[in-house]
Amino acid sequence: MPRPEEDPSPWAPLRRPVFRMLWLTWLAANVSQSMNDVAAAWMMSSLTTSALWVALVQTAATLPMFLLGLPSGALADNLDRRRYYLFTQLWVAVVALVLSAMVFIGAMTPGLLLALTCANGVGMAMRWPVFAAVVPELVPRAQLPAALALNGVANNGSRILGPLVAGGLIASAGSAWVFVANAVLALTAAVVVVRWKREHRPHPLGRERLGTAMRVGLQYVSQSEPIKGVLLRIASFFFHSTALLALLAVVARDHLGGGAAAFTVLLASMGAGAIAAAAILPRLRRRYTRDALVLRGVAVQSTAMAVVAMARDPWVSVAAMFVGGMAWITSANTLSVSIQLALPDWVRARGMSIYQMAIMGSSAAGAALWGQVAGWTSVQTSLLAAGASGVTAMLLAQRWMPHQGAPEDLSPQRVVPAPSVAQPPARGRVMLTIEYQVAPERAAAFRTLMLDEGRRSRLRQGALSWELLHDMNEPGRFVELVVDESWADHLRRAERASAADAALRDRRLAFHIAPEPPKVARCLMETST
Repeated sequence: MPRPEEDPSPWAPLRRPVFRMLWLTWLAANVSQSMNDVAAAWMMSSLTTSALWVALVQTAATLPMFLLGLPSGALADNLDRRRYYLFTQLWVAVVALVLSAMVFIGAMTPGLLLALTCANGVGMAMRWPVFAAVVPELVPRAQLPAALALNGVANNGSRILGPLVAGGLIASAGSAWVFVANAVLALTAAVVVVRWKREHRPHPLGRERLGTAMRVGLQYVSQSEPIKGVLLRIASFFFHSTALLALLAVVARDHLGGGAAAFTVLLASMGAGAIAAAAILPRLRRRYTRDALVLRGVAVQSTAMAVVAMARDPWVSVAAMFVGGMAWITSANTLSVSIQLALPDWVRARGMSIYQMAIMGSSAAGAALWGQVAGWTSVQTSLLAAGASGVTAMLLAQRWMPHQGAPEDLSPQRVVPAPSVAQPPARGRVMLTIEYQVAPERAAAFRTLMLDEGRRSRLRQGALSWELLHDMNEPGRFVELVVDESWADHLRRAERASAADAALRDRRLAFHIAPEPPKVARCLMETST
């Protein structure tokens, strides 16, 4: 029998009580979001006949993730995650109550519906990064892919439960009661979060300033080639695939001759396909490389979209949505695992928030574009164009930024002892200089290493700027210059080193030929007032 942390079962993380408890809150959050999307989309289709207005519901739901994802991730990396998660649940509950009140009093309009849908999306924008950052705390690294797949099951399972509950409530009691149910779910999840006994350990250097934390998060992502490759792929995938969800209400209403029930069944079929795929994802990951699996998922999902666009038999559309759901989670989960493995713990929430920003930003733009294309031409033309261009775009993305193979070892490993000075400065930038002596015939190789990997390593750790100086009189003398925003940020950067950074340091020092170690100096950058 394998040890618990090595259990290969796709359901193994659920045997851990804390993960199971928080996973249930995540399921409730996604069911609530799905119910809101269904009720808002169907209500918009009853308030107006414009396909663009209906598609803009998807944009309003996802745009806040693009605009607020990074600040939320920065807060989640610095604040008590339990309290922050609790706040997001209460936010969603309040918005749901306002939505229901507007429907009860008959004051709902298309513009107000979009505004409140956007406010609900703000809650999701705050909630998603903190939960994504918490998951690796709850399971061993070997079970992280399974845990992320289970998050996908919660997300896609909500496509079954959410539409079924929402459809039933809309048909029997009206849309207002869907929003009341959302509030109840959010408050119930808040009670569960209160029971979470996570101990928050404030950083000894205090909290990073919000602006600095956001800069460092963006900097880390921009200096990581593996992460940029994942972001390119996920943005391409969601920009094209979101056309199906954005226009599904119109397909159900106009082309399948159905009402809310047909719309609900189609969404539920997609969620069922995603749940079915979660059980076979471990085998698929062993059989195919990452890019091969993602490309196959995109191709199958695009084919399913084309079938839905052309079908007139509801059951053909249901089958296509089921297969499309399987392909959807296969591509999305594969890329989600890749970015989690490419992020160290100290910047995980910010990195995952940028990942979610890529998803939501591309979804918002895609929903608006494909909705407009449907208005110019037809729904079928829009869906067919989205499917064909989606496969083409993924092929180009994989060709432009090919997968680099195994991720770097990002386990924490201090490279040098913690720096100290007689009197730490209270303010002002800190400049670090490191002087190397390199054999002239190896200068070109040293320069290449420093300008490529050396620069990226320092900036990923949070340095404000980096330069390499080459002495014009001594060809073998190089000076590395690193600037940090403050002394506290200098100390933070020193403790963010990983095993990969330690290996890079050894490669740098292998070029140094002087008998003594490289000369290191730290200076406070004085500025005039």
